[in-house]
Amino acid sequence: MKLFNLPDLGEGLQEAEIVSWQVKPGDTVEQGQQLLSVETAKAIVEIPSPESGVIAKCYGEEGDIVQVGDPLVEYRVEGETVAAPDKPEREDSGTVVGEVKTGSEVIRERASEISSRSGGGIKATPAVRALAKQLDVDLSIVTPTGPKETITAGDVQRVAKILAEVGPMELLRGVRRTMARSMAQAHAEVVPVTLFDVVDIQHWKEKEDITVRLIQAILAACAAEPSLNAWYDAHAIGRRLLKKVHLGIAADTSDGLFVPVISDVGQYSTGQLREELNRIKQAVRDRSIAPDKLRGNTFTLSNFGTIAGRHANPVVVPPTVAILGAGHRYDAVVPVNGEPAVHKLLPLSLTFDHRAVTGGEAGRFLGVLIRSLSG
Repeated sequence: MKLFNLPDLGEGLQEAEIVSWQVKPGDTVEQGQQLLSVETAKAIVEIPSPESGVIAKCYGEEGDIVQVGDPLVEYRVEGETVAAPDKPEREDSGTVVGEVKTGSEVIRERASEISSRSGGGIKATPAVRALAKQLDVDLSIVTPTGPKETITAGDVQRVAKILAEVGPMELLRGVRRTMARSMAQAHAEVVPVTLFDVVDIQHWKEKEDITVRLIQAILAACAAEPSLNAWYDAHAIGRRLLKKVHLGIAADTSDGLFVPVISDVGQYSTGQLREELNRIKQAVRDRSIAPDKLRGNTFTLSNFGTIAGRHANPVVVPPTVAILGAGHRYDAVVPVNGEPAVHKLLPLSLTFDHRAVTGGEAGRFLGVLIRSLSG
């Protein structure tokens, strides 16, 4: 038998979720024939057969998460005979043979302390721990009511009842799983500070392309204050300032958050920018976007105002050091030549990593951005 393991999918991806199998045991396959589809944090990838042969076994089912190096397919080698499986050893039925000794000692079960995922101690007797395992209850989420903060059987049963009412846990997979990890990394590493402001866009044309205007303003701000178009290395405690702006565009989908990247966004004209935005939006929707279009951003734009909300605290994901959030446009009374007037305003939220960017640098960046949008 020959094993074919999940190959390295690149981009530092260490796992993938099986989407569908195109083969089954007993099938004869040719080299290059599609074996299965897997979903990574980046895209859906087709895995081809590295050789011709007969499939002896498929490892994993649809929905399973496999790690790089885990077996996917077992091939039957030509001329090899399939040996009968070894007869499994019979398990101990639990019958006691021999002399049984008795004693008068009474054993009282004591609560022992076990570590929780939060790092604290959890007190529960072996019987309560066994009950929790039987009812699939994580003791770290149980509030103890017993003496000296000991978890009782009633505590476990109470939580089990609550969990039964809310339904089974949905494990995050694919894009959502990656998003959860990225957000956890950002929360653990980044020192975020957010500046809020608004820009008067009353002078804009009726059907002005907001996203394109924001991108052009980001380009102007990065040229004036390049410290926000950078990557920060937490291990070396250093930063890399980049000349070209590779802009990540946060895109909300039912599968999770995607951040497709427009490389060297400054090379596009106004019309070309809109075409490129439409193209990557469609590719994300179809899940056909190439993995290399989901990496390497140096600055990020989140135009969440197309959904709702004025201001936010956008999350900076390492190694980038800044992200701009654009909120929902709204009308407000503003002074114009000493007189009140109703103008349309666009709220802005600029979050930066204070490890790599000073408040002055972020303020100057936002100032240039506002002037560009006001022009």
